[in-house]
Amino acid sequence: MPDFAFEDKFNGLVVGIDEAGRGPWAGPVVAGAVVFLTRDVDEYLLQNLDDSKKISAKKREVLYQKLLEAKEKGQILLSIGQASAGEIDKLNILQATFTAMRRALDNLGKMPQYALIDGNQKPQNFPCESYTIIKGDARSYSIAAASVAAKVFRDHLMKDLALQYPYYAFEKNAGYGTKAHIEGLRSHGVVNGVHRVSYKPIQLGVL
Repeated sequence: MPDFAFEDKFNGLVVGIDEAGRGPWAGPVVAGAVVFLTRDVDEYLLQNLDDSKKISAKKREVLYQKLLEAKEKGQILLSIGQASAGEIDKLNILQATFTAMRRALDNLGKMPQYALIDGNQKPQNFPCESYTIIKGDARSYSIAAASVAAKVFRDHLMKDLALQYPYYAFEKNAGYGTKAHIEGLRSHGVVNGVHRVSYKPIQLGVL
């Protein structure tokens, strides 16, 4: 379970950053950024925040709403950054992920002194001092909160895209290469600006 041990190593504002959507064939990559301004937040958050992949979709939605409420109360800073499918194709997924992370930081409204980033890859030329933490979304409250925010925000985006493009089952697969998604690609082709055409097998046309 996460705690505040990593955050407590620093004097100053510490932001947790995580992303959602590196693997899907469609949609943007999304980064979340969260700063706990106080530890006096809803107890439900501290008892249930974790790696978003370990939490059910229903529970993630509840946690996300709790995070938005905490933001409204001034207890946390929370922001989202995105990089589009076109940017992923142009930059590659790693650099697009770093772009989304920088945008999430810029959207916070206040620049932290330190960033805790899930994983083992650190963005270059980041606007604050940064540290990578492997499995950070299961070890740091800030990263766990960012993980949930990014995942839920992106899932909502993909459900909206499913209303525009109902042939790919985005509302169920979030853009991953499921059987329904492949069938949609075979029958309706690639959607420019939505599908990541640099991704195989879309790039190779071997669906």
